[in-house]
This record gives sequence, C-alpha cells and structure tokens, in this order.
Amino acid sequence: MRGGHYEQMTIRSLAAGLGVAPMALYRHVRDKDDLLIEVTDRLLADAWRPRARPSNWKAWVTDVAERLRNLLVTQPAALHVYLRQPVTSSAAIARMDATLGVLRGAGLTPEDASRAYAAIQTYTIGFAALEASRLRWQPNPDDLDPTADRLAAFTTPGQFLDGLHFLLDGIERGITNLNP
Repeated sequence: MRGGHYEQMTIRSLAAGLGVAPMALYRHVRDKDDLLIEVTDRLLADAWRPRARPSNWKAWVTDVAERLRNLLVTQPAALHVYLRQPVTSSAAIARMDATLGVLRGAGLTPEDASRAYAAIQTYTIGFAALEASRLRWQPNPDDLDPTADRLAAFTTPGQFLDGLHFLLDGIERGITNLNP
C-alpha cells in the first residue's frame, strides 16, 4: 500500500487482484476505510514496540514516537487513516496504554500523563504529515533565496527528534515540579 496506491484501490479491484469475489471481502470489512483501518492496525502492531526499557521513560517515549513517525511517513495509507479520524484500533490502544503507563511510572499524574501523551501524539502525527508532504519537494534552481532550503530542513527525521526532545524536556520539568 505504498506510494498512494490505496487511493485508487476499491474493494472490487482488490478482490479481483486477490482472485476472489468482492462479497468475500465484504464478509470481513464494511468498506475501503474499514480495510485501511485494519491494515493500519496490523502495520502498527508490528512497528510500535520500542527497544528501550520503560525505566528510561524519555528513551522509551522517543522510540515509540519515532516508530510511529516512520510508519506514517513510509505508509501513506496509515497516514491517511490517522489524519481522517482518531485511531482506536487494538494496536493503537495498546500503544496508548503502554505509553500512559510509562509516563505515570515516570511520575506524572494520570491527568498529566494523558495531556503529555496527547501532546506527543499530536506532534508526531503532525510532523509526519508535514514530512510526508515534503518528500517530493525539490528546490527551484532558479530561486537563489536560501529560505526555502532552511525551512525544508525543519522536516527531517533529525528535526523531528530535536522537537520531540524539546517536548520531552518540558514534560520532564513538569515531573520535577510535581515531585520536588
């Protein structure tokens, strides 16, 4: 489902490609959007689990966010799903619950953990959307203004990590203020 091919896909064309009748697919999914949600859930289930230990909450959250950003940038169908609606699939809920647990384990109250999760999630999805939209951007060779090049540098994986670290540093300061 790379490269935007999901946009042209229909249940009928998918069924034809699989050599089955469309009704065979409709026994498992309601429509194309339902299918995309299911595919996104499977992709997320395979991709989100971090290598970092939960006791190192900043490294753990960084790894989880980076894995989601990478999934959304490399899988346009998954990005489409995340931008259209809140994703409440089983893998998304497992990821959220685990992240909230790590944030609470770091010293945040349940309410503050939820607010921190929302900020991290929103930043990650928004950054991935901007990064994915800029993947095909090429500077105009006739334009000698370096401003566009500087702005384009704001949508790199390295810049994502820089921004995420700023966000996590702010969350850490909040934890410190809660537990002086």
